[in-house]
Amino acid sequence: MRIALPTDPQAAALASHDPAAPVVTWTGETMGTSWTVLAALPPPLAGAAGSLRHAIVARLINLVAQTSHWDPASALCRFNALPPGGVATLPDDLARVIDLSLRIAHASDGAFDPAIGRLVDLWGYGPPGPCPPPAAAAIDAARGVSGWQRLRFDPATARLRQPGGLALDLSGVAKGHAVDAVADLLAMQGVRHCLVEIGGELVGRGMRPDGDPWWVDLEDPPGAAFAPLRLALHEMAVATSGNYRRGDHSIDPRTGCPADTGVLSVSVIAPSAMLADALATAIAVAGPDCGVIAALDVAARIVVQSDGGVREILTPRLRTMLA
Repeated sequence: MRIALPTDPQAAALASHDPAAPVVTWTGETMGTSWTVLAALPPPLAGAAGSLRHAIVARLINLVAQTSHWDPASALCRFNALPPGGVATLPDDLARVIDLSLRIAHASDGAFDPAIGRLVDLWGYGPPGPCPPPAAAAIDAARGVSGWQRLRFDPATARLRQPGGLALDLSGVAKGHAVDAVADLLAMQGVRHCLVEIGGELVGRGMRPDGDPWWVDLEDPPGAAFAPLRLALHEMAVATSGNYRRGDHSIDPRTGCPADTGVLSVSVIAPSAMLADALATAIAVAGPDCGVIAALDVAARIVVQSDGGVREILTPRLRTMLA
């Protein structure tokens, strides 16, 4: 068993630790997947489990209303429908996701791209549903109206300009943001020790009542049998992107076609689930030689097909975390 520990434990995050706090479990569905929260409730909130779960559900509904590319009434879909030159003032959550997405798009040279919606639909992964593999001319046409470089975003005013025909798709980052948002909501309510998971993206805050961190084991893709790797999610998040889960769903925005790097799975550990989610998507597309790994000192476990077998790559940052 390999153990990955945080390199800079946060003393402030342990201040409210209560070894007698009961741990409650809430579950539900959102964003086409499931969610689970484990929370250590302090004594003043021992009777508030029901209201806290209601607050989580309401928060997730609000996030879907902002970031979903499946709901025609969402803020994202309303932006996609704007005429050329139209400008939208984005709601807070959508603005935060766009801001981070554009930063990672730049850092990854476009391997991660929030403006890939036309290509996602073209390959049959979006709301229009499955369809045959597209012709080269159709791919070129979709690429012509796509691309993060065409977006103009002002973080100060949260105003985003529609260049014409561009479609946002935040499926590579929205669940990660939702994980962070739920953990932040609980912290505002006085719950500072929790583990939040949505569709396999997780963040751990504080610690468990027994004094342990929130432990999470990385999943191996089929055909792989590596030594178990367990993460101590103390003020950390992990997100995994893997073609083995969804088929060749990792479209390379730079070519308009499914990525062909041999990557089966990428798990990124980062301070926030949104950052981990975006980075995992970028590395899954660009492969283990992705420049963003060194540029941002990314902690990641990458599983790739190689010479008829499967091999594991641990980035230097992750290796420093191993106990």
